[in-house]
Amino acid sequence: MTVPITSVRQSALRTLSAAGAATGQLVGGLGTATLALGVLVLLAVAAVTAPAGVGLLLAPAVLRALHALARRERERLSHRGPEIIPPDPPPTRLRPALADATTRRELRWLARHATLGFLLGLLGLLLPVSAVRDTTFPLWWRLVPEGVTSTSIGIGTAETWPDAVAVGLLGLGWVAILLGLGPGMARLQAGPARRLLAAGPETDLSLRVAELTATRAAALDAHATELRRIERSLHDGAQNRLVSVTVLLGAARRMAARDPAGADELLERAQSAAEQALAELRAVARGILPPVLADRGLAGALSGLAADCGVPCRVTADVPERCAASVEATAYFVVAEALTNIAKHSGAGRATVTVRARGGRLRLVIEDDGRGGADEGGGSGLTGIRRRVAAHDGTLRLASPPGGPTTLEVDLPCGR
Repeated sequence: MTVPITSVRQSALRTLSAAGAATGQLVGGLGTATLALGVLVLLAVAAVTAPAGVGLLLAPAVLRALHALARRERERLSHRGPEIIPPDPPPTRLRPALADATTRRELRWLARHATLGFLLGLLGLLLPVSAVRDTTFPLWWRLVPEGVTSTSIGIGTAETWPDAVAVGLLGLGWVAILLGLGPGMARLQAGPARRLLAAGPETDLSLRVAELTATRAAALDAHATELRRIERSLHDGAQNRLVSVTVLLGAARRMAARDPAGADELLERAQSAAEQALAELRAVARGILPPVLADRGLAGALSGLAADCGVPCRVTADVPERCAASVEATAYFVVAEALTNIAKHSGAGRATVTVRARGGRLRLVIEDDGRGGADEGGGSGLTGIRRRVAAHDGTLRLASPPGGPTTLEVDLPCGR
């Protein structure tokens, strides 16, 4: 009986997880659908006022809003699933835009997202609210004023316990709809964007190929640099210590018979050198892949970094599943380098680290309230961070105006 129960439990957890993720996608899509509705209204106003010349003046602004919204939708869906490869930047002038295939596809997406996408997003928001409201109704139905509608759909009033239980059953129906149809609704909402906002067959993907080639070259460079660092650490540190241990042990063996006191002193020095070599070997091993990641996971490892930081630091981690070991190591080193920079250069009074894993992506946000003005060319290690992130085809954004605050955002694929 153990296997079937475990299987049912795992299936239920997967269903709940899928429904929760779908609800998040639908509500996120509601935000862009609301903006799409606004852009669609502006587009209609521009079309109606075009004969008077007003629409012609509005057209560039409307086109820029359309392209910006489409770019935002690509980024949103790429964070929650497979990446949407963007096309070449479309024109913002009216005449070229009318003949541009990318703009026409974005307009088709706009019409669908502002209508069907908006309705699906609204359902994604209202269904959970209605499910909670109606399911719990039997617990508080006696507090409802007489004559007030009892259900979330505005039909019927509860005057007896059977009426209240019926409302609770309606709430369970909402839960069943959310669990059964939620993922399909999310796919239906995202489908037009994935079809229409991706690079079309006429788009030249050479820029994307060049970008991937550059990131792979950066990954190889970072790998070679890391190997050289490890080689220097072993050669200049641990190897010299071990050579010293060998020399001291040989001298102690030769002195053991004629000068036992001197031999003991040499053995103590040899022991000290061996301990130092062992410490350096451990430091090199930690630099390759910190053991704390395997022992405590990414959230625990980052909490340890925050505890050792010279600036008060708070960590908020929401990583329900483990990422690939190389991705976790990159995230660890990014946070370690960023916190080191904050402690050394920022003059900050506090720092925060936020880590979230959603839709196959790992997002890091490191913030501080320091003086700002961080510069990749200033020898602060930001170039190394960017190379590590690029090696995983991730993205890095830095906002550090003079006077602060500084925000470092890193987005990585989870690798699984």
